[in-house]
Amino acid sequence: MSQSDPIADLLTCIRNACKAKHKKVDVPASKVKAEIVRVLLREKYINNFKSIDDQKQGVLRIYLKYDAKERPVIQGLERVSKPGRRVYVRRFEIPRVQGGLGTALLSTSTGLRTDKEAREEGLGGEYLARVW
Repeated sequence: MSQSDPIADLLTCIRNACKAKHKKVDVPASKVKAEIVRVLLREKYINNFKSIDDQKQGVLRIYLKYDAKERPVIQGLERVSKPGRRVYVRRFEIPRVQGGLGTALLSTSTGLRTDKEAREEGLGGEYLARVW
């Protein structure tokens, strides 16, 4: 696990587990990771998640979602803003992922939002990742 970019580590763990067709994946917990996973649950990219206390940092157990043909619902995950190159977007510059079929994750002043929520609220912020 990388110490410099925990969000990229989370996305990589989910991406690898989907490719290996695992039903669940465990990742080290943090507040930002929990918010990202909460947004993925709200947008129906995953089945569920739970936080497990291990007397240290904690663990997020993420239950992945598959369709009827056993294909993962998450077709792609990509980190956009990285520690070496932060990407910020204004409220009218928020991109549409896969022509509106995917979701962009933005860190705004009021918390983590999807691209649709940020457009409705008129907020810009750091463009963390995109999911489709």
